[in-house]
Amino acid sequence: MIQEIKIMTVRESTATYPCHAPTDIRNFWDSEISKSSWFQDDKEMFIAIFLNAKNGISGYNLISLGLVNASLVHPREVFRPAIISSASAIIVVHNHPSKDSTPSSEDIRITKQLIEASRIIDIPLLDHIIIGTTTLSFRESGVCNFS
Repeated sequence: MIQEIKIMTVRESTATYPCHAPTDIRNFWDSEISKSSWFQDDKEMFIAIFLNAKNGISGYNLISLGLVNASLVHPREVFRPAIISSASAIIVVHNHPSKDSTPSSEDIRITKQLIEASRIIDIPLLDHIIIGTTTLSFRESGVCNFS
């Protein structure tokens, strides 16, 4: 007998946070994500942030908790919770434990892959942000073409 698979979304709060600039994501990281029980600043964490139709942050999901200098990311794992939560758009964010916000070639590769997947799924990827001593926005710095 094949098992029926049920997927449920649990929303622990109805609060949303405005998101209009990379600094809003940094503030959200500092005020919310860094206080999560699973947060580890010494390991790379890749997180998808879900936005509603008014660009308010409606939720987030830890996609990957990696190593000191790497984290495994696949579009399927990024977009599954976005689809389930009916996100209008997403922003991905990850930290560099080294505190150097310079994107690696792997960061650029996965961002391009996520942009392509977002076009197919029709959930726009608005930005990829790296948290270090400074905050780097792929969109603002022109690292990848999001249009």
